[in-house]
Amino acid sequence: MGELAYHTLRRMILDKALRSGGPVVEGRLAEELNISRTPMREALLRLEGEGLLVRAGARSYSVRFVSAQEYFQAMRVRELLEAEAIGLAIGKIDKKVVQQLIKKIKGLSSGQQEQAHWQLDDQVHTMMARASGNGVLAHMIDLVRTNSRLFELVTPFNRIEDDRAEHLAILEAYLTDDAEASRAAVRQHLQNLRHFVLERLAEGTYS
Repeated sequence: MGELAYHTLRRMILDKALRSGGPVVEGRLAEELNISRTPMREALLRLEGEGLLVRAGARSYSVRFVSAQEYFQAMRVRELLEAEAIGLAIGKIDKKVVQQLIKKIKGLSSGQQEQAHWQLDDQVHTMMARASGNGVLAHMIDLVRTNSRLFELVTPFNRIEDDRAEHLAILEAYLTDDAEASRAAVRQHLQNLRHFVLERLAEGTYS
């Protein structure tokens, strides 16, 4: 049950069902998820150790708040690491798997839940990192992606259509076996995300 509680809560944080800076109360979550308190407590402690949660009281936590400065630093690191990873991954993923992921992304309707968007986002980025053949690189990408995911805007989800187009561009470049085109597509995607956030900050929509 401890592993189930851990993976459930981690997924809720990454899918933004639990928001950055928001409260995470042990008893309330245990009741909502029908998980006993001991495995819930173990999961919360583990997530605290990973830096996703910070303690707010004896039995309560909050999702770690990520500042704009940390977000931009994380995104710059992601650009360097993920461009390297996709270059190393060229030719290592079955093209049928990539094509199936393209089909899933194209099937994601504009009105679909945020959770579906974030899960496909994870699939695109983690697939390339894991296929790089460098476990340390993949682990570092996972850490920095988690940090950037915790950053919040008041209106963060009106970029889903752009994200979808950019994810498709990454996957389609990968299918050509062109490492430089694939790296360029990754860099463009992450740079566009940074620019989007800068524009929202300028408009005063940072939470």
